[in-house]
Amino acid sequence: MNRVRGNLAQIGSGAAAVALLVALALPASSLEADESRIKDLGFLEGTSAEPLVGYGLVIGLNGTGDSPKAGGTSNSLATLLERLDVTVAPGDLKAKNVAEVMVTADLDPNANAGGRIDVKVSSMNDAGSLEGGTLVMTPLKSMDGAARVVAQGSVSLGGFNVTAGGGNSVRKNHAQSGIISNGGTVRVPIGGSWQQGGKMAWLLHSPDFQTASAVAASINHAFGDGVALARDAQRVEVTIPAAMGADPVSFVAAMGQLAAASDAPARVVLNERTGTIIVGKNVKLKEAAVAHGTLKVIVSTAYNVSQPQALSTGGQTVVTPDVRADTTEHEARVLRVPDTSTVADVVAVLNEIGATPRDIIAILEALKQAGSLQADLVIM
Repeated sequence: MNRVRGNLAQIGSGAAAVALLVALALPASSLEADESRIKDLGFLEGTSAEPLVGYGLVIGLNGTGDSPKAGGTSNSLATLLERLDVTVAPGDLKAKNVAEVMVTADLDPNANAGGRIDVKVSSMNDAGSLEGGTLVMTPLKSMDGAARVVAQGSVSLGGFNVTAGGGNSVRKNHAQSGIISNGGTVRVPIGGSWQQGGKMAWLLHSPDFQTASAVAASINHAFGDGVALARDAQRVEVTIPAAMGADPVSFVAAMGQLAAASDAPARVVLNERTGTIIVGKNVKLKEAAVAHGTLKVIVSTAYNVSQPQALSTGGQTVVTPDVRADTTEHEARVLRVPDTSTVADVVAVLNEIGATPRDIIAILEALKQAGSLQADLVIM
């Protein structure tokens, strides 16, 4: 890597290619435990995918299409046939083999005309399954209203939904949505650019000032001081060196393989719905005391039968409920939470508490309020 930096100002295009190969080969095998490739930490500005959406019809279904209640399906099918010079009244069409769908895709702004992309198909109405269906030619539009991709092809579900009558059915996976691999053809590219005026920028997936500084330092160490500059916690601007101006793609490839140490704020993520607790790196606990006790209440009802005496003429057999409420309160345990500095220490403390995950979530929230938990608390 030092050779790359020392020779960039003097090497020609042939030597630059050799130096770039060295830069590509070295970092991947020399990653430290807390380091990642720059291409894994962020992405180049101007390369994020653009969402596309369109409305279409899936035909060829085996009676699992939209029901007659979905009147829009017959109207759309009649409109499609009219465009093909076939005039049919919507009321004369049976749409049980046709389903209205929304078609979505993500288009790389640097994709060229003629490129192929995957498209997703999702039922809009009450179709039972899209199995065996074929999407009819459907234009997909971007946010500016331009039709950029044309989609068509057989829908792949990876599942099925079979109804045998009498309420009996067999279902695997979700049969109302599927994918068409390489089903979209790019007609009008977005025309994005990842470099302008000899400059580009890396945008970090997880913005952090320390990580941005490390990324810039790694690039400068490999290609020379002043090549990269961290503008904020997410954006690292890069100037293409003069020796690499004729081959910016190789320059980006070499940068992406460079190693940089990543950092992030200490964070604990809690999911109260599932009881999931994720403790991130650098989470610390200051010394505190925790008292944990629970009150358990059980309400049960037993039904007794009361019968009249033998030979009685006015008595009736009745059912009498016997409701009982039992309460059990465990004695609270006061536990000392020591100062911790590693994830293992935090886990050991949580295990020592001996509470359920939902109780631990409540305890962590209280520790945060008390100032003992030194981390961001994220509740999902």
